[in-house]
Amino acid sequence: MKKDIHPKAVPTKIIYQGKVVMETLSTRPEIHVDVWSGVHPFWTGEERFVDTEGRVDKFNKRFGDSYRTKKK
Repeated sequence: MKKDIHPKAVPTKIIYQGKVVMETLSTRPEIHVDVWSGVHPFWTGEERFVDTEGRVDKFNKRFGDSYRTKKK
């Protein structure tokens, strides 16, 4: 490896909602995150339904079957 071309790795705190959730190495001393594995639905097993307005129904109401009949 070449010398002096890599950035310095420093101890880093991963912060979620003001709490330190993990420590690792990075080029930055602090990283603030919005989602991490401790609260992500895939890892916690919670099922969150984001589609509150009914995206498919909203799309069909807006476009109907016209998107199928158009030729490319």
